[in-house]
Amino acid sequence: MSVFFTDSNSELWFNKVESLGIEYISMPYTINEVEMGYDLGKNHNFKQFYDQIKKGAMPKTSALNPENYIEIFEPFLKSGNDIIYVHFSSALSATFEFMNTAIKILKEKYPDRSIKTVDTLNISLGAGIIAYEAAKLHNSGASDDEVIKFVEKFREKMAVYFIVDDLHHLKRGGRISSALAIIGTMLSVKPILKVNKEGKIINFSKTSGLKKAINELAEKVRTERGNGNYPIGILNAEAEKEALTLKQKIEEIVGKNCEIWVQPIGPTVGTHCGPGTLGVAFYTGQ
Repeated sequence: MSVFFTDSNSELWFNKVESLGIEYISMPYTINEVEMGYDLGKNHNFKQFYDQIKKGAMPKTSALNPENYIEIFEPFLKSGNDIIYVHFSSALSATFEFMNTAIKILKEKYPDRSIKTVDTLNISLGAGIIAYEAAKLHNSGASDDEVIKFVEKFREKMAVYFIVDDLHHLKRGGRISSALAIIGTMLSVKPILKVNKEGKIINFSKTSGLKKAINELAEKVRTERGNGNYPIGILNAEAEKEALTLKQKIEEIVGKNCEIWVQPIGPTVGTHCGPGTLGVAFYTGQ
């Protein structure tokens, strides 16, 4: 029997994690010299976090070390469980080097136990929707290998588009190039970014003004959303009004029976995108 893991960078809301019996790794962030871990919205004050950034605070994220991963995984292995971990994009963090070191140590210590990982090649609800669907499959009795194959296929059809108020948050964290950050500022446009097939953030297109950008995000859902009863995720960082506007536009496209999640962006992801971010995640496959 395996235990299903994801992490807080999937931003799968806490009630969904609890209802599916998912274990999650809380990824750390530091703001005003205080380190914390994100609890998937259970007790987090989002407004306070983003207000601190607006006042000049410079949050940062950090990688877990091998000892952290051992501390998280070992109790489950010790009690006779295997582990399957559906995680956020390894292209966006060095933490996975430390995770692999920890797994090597644990496999030597528990040779009869299995630790399997699979990369969603996504972050935020791009990863969260994949983890959500994979966890449901896991709970239905699918093997770990079947879950991995599902993720590897599903991730190819996952689309994430978003806009930010200030590209320098992404540049400071090394998530985009300096050239893209400078061009976006100089041209006074709203670049529309996406997570590509390698799990990296790239510039997709540009538009002028927030209203047009919201319309373009909705248009991506219109032109690219595939068949399948999968949820659509709308993420925002102190942009709830804009998120609800986007939700209304998407409902006009897909109908009100479609499951649409609207939720705030957590602090670890929010550290790199900053206040004013708005994004949409959805499945494009057939």
